[in-house]
Amino acid sequence: MLADLLPPGVVAVESFGPCAPAPLIGDEAAAVARAVPTRRAEYAAVRACARDALEQLGAGRPAVPSAPDRSPVWPAGVVGALTHCDGYRAAAVAHARDWTGVGIDAEPLAPLPDGVTHLVMSDDERADLADLDPALFPERVLFSAKESVYKVWYPAVRTWLGFEDVRVRLGYGTFTAHLDAPGLGVDTLHGRWSTGRGLVVTAVTLAHPPGRHAGAGADEDWSSGRRTC
Repeated sequence: MLADLLPPGVVAVESFGPCAPAPLIGDEAAAVARAVPTRRAEYAAVRACARDALEQLGAGRPAVPSAPDRSPVWPAGVVGALTHCDGYRAAAVAHARDWTGVGIDAEPLAPLPDGVTHLVMSDDERADLADLDPALFPERVLFSAKESVYKVWYPAVRTWLGFEDVRVRLGYGTFTAHLDAPGLGVDTLHGRWSTGRGLVVTAVTLAHPPGRHAGAGADEDWSSGRRTC
């Protein structure tokens, strides 16, 4: 699912079903030392995806520990993102010399919980969803798109980005996100989404402008304040 949403140069690995046993290496275990077994298993499984993706990128199979803010710490020269929900986990990585950031998110293909919709989208955004098939749960798709946008934003800017700071318009399989906060260097991001296997998956990337290259290292976050990996 995920690879079809991402451009060339971004490597994605995903897995479905129950978590297969996976080791925690280096400093990874510290983040889930007091976690319940199911949380530890999910944490380890999504990092197994990360290592597979990093290896395909040519970056080896290093540990992907958590920063103090509980965000994943990628090796120098790599940007990426993690996501997981029940029965699914995924990682996407890219070279920091080419990409400012990568954002991915997965959600169950189901309505948002009661009371959440008005917190994450404006009345205008909700009105725009009326043209989409309700069987696709477009409110959930829009929520996921904002989560993906945040994963591009935070590693680059390191400040909070509220749901109200991003205005998303969905098309069938695509979305456009308008940023009302400065800092990323652009005010619009373009992403893609798909559904299947009981999931909605969204992805968005930001490449460096032509002729511009990043420095040697970049750490990636998955700490939107809403969920962590």
